[in-house]
Amino acid sequence: MSQRKSIITDEELIAQYITGSEACLRTLINRHKDRMFSSILVLVRDRYLAEDIFQETFIKIIHSLKAGHYREEGKFIPWAMRIARNLIVDHHRRSKKLPTVTDSEGNDLLSRISIAEDSIETDMITEQSHGQIRLLIEHLPAEQREVLVMRHYSEMSFKEIADATGVSINTALGRMRYALINLRKLIAKHNIAL
Repeated sequence: MSQRKSIITDEELIAQYITGSEACLRTLINRHKDRMFSSILVLVRDRYLAEDIFQETFIKIIHSLKAGHYREEGKFIPWAMRIARNLIVDHHRRSKKLPTVTDSEGNDLLSRISIAEDSIETDMITEQSHGQIRLLIEHLPAEQREVLVMRHYSEMSFKEIADATGVSINTALGRMRYALINLRKLIAKHNIAL
């Protein structure tokens, strides 16, 4: 008789961490680090700043958990992303400038998309198209870019996006709709083959 190992939920990990299990916090961070870091990176467009905000986010999460301030059962990711988003907003307020646009080298967010094995030439063309789309995403208005990143790169539901950004689900859906419309226009304008 084989035993199937059940996956511990975020809430169970949080509860165990609060009662003293540091390993549970590491599991929680490892479970969500790629998703959160990718979202932060796309929003700030600077790898070093993204690393700082990512670390600061988890420091705030740890302090909040230890202080008993986490009450959003089943909603860890939207809560954590809201903390990250607030830190990004705070950073921009302090610096009083928009983030600088950096090149996409080393920031390959679309590399996680699984593509069927193709020829090397097809892979190169696909990567070039994805790189061009990443650059076009940079030209979307900030609110549209944020929703697009959370939905497609972080795989958040619209409910999670609404919770993380502090807007209604309809507003999140509307921003996504306009992001896709604007992205399609940019793709057509720049004649990018998908």
